[in-house]
Order: sequence, then C-alpha cells, then structure tokens
Amino acid sequence: MPYYLLISAEITDTDKYAGYREAVTPLVTQFGGRYLVRGGEAEAFAGVYDGSRHVVLEFESKEAARTFWDSPEYAEVSKLREGASTGNVIGVEGV
Repeated sequence: MPYYLLISAEITDTDKYAGYREAVTPLVTQFGGRYLVRGGEAEAFAGVYDGSRHVVLEFESKEAARTFWDSPEYAEVSKLREGASTGNVIGVEGV
C-alpha cells in the first residue's frame, strides 16, 4: 500500500534550505521515494492559506518511508534543514 509523507514548512533561510533541498533529492530517490508535490503555487480552496511550502513524498509502503526517515543518511542531511525551516511532517496511508 502506498504511503505518503505530507510536509508543511515555513522556510526561514532560503540559501541554507537550498543546500538541504539539493542534498535530500537524490536520497529520496535512493530510498525508493518520489516527489508528487514540491513547493509550487498554492491556493486555499477553503480556510486560510498560511504561505507554507508543501511537499508530498510517495513511498511504496510505511516501512519504506520509515526506513528513509530513520536512516543514518537522512539524519546527516536533515542537519542542513536545521535553522532553515520549521514545520510538520505527517505520514499517511494511501488507498
């Protein structure tokens, strides 16, 4: 069953975040993930859009997503995100 990581982030340092984005991209692919949404224009259809950056990653399973997230490789790359953004990451089962 597909599994998705839904990421909502506020970028606080665009230069530093660019380094994270560049480093994490091949890592997502290495762990079998793929980007379905990566930033882009957003619009509120209901409620209020707060300006956050949104990313949706698809993995083949919850276990694959967890393997990526908990990997030593991602732990190292995620340090590049520290001080560059704040936000939330939610895991959701697909249908």
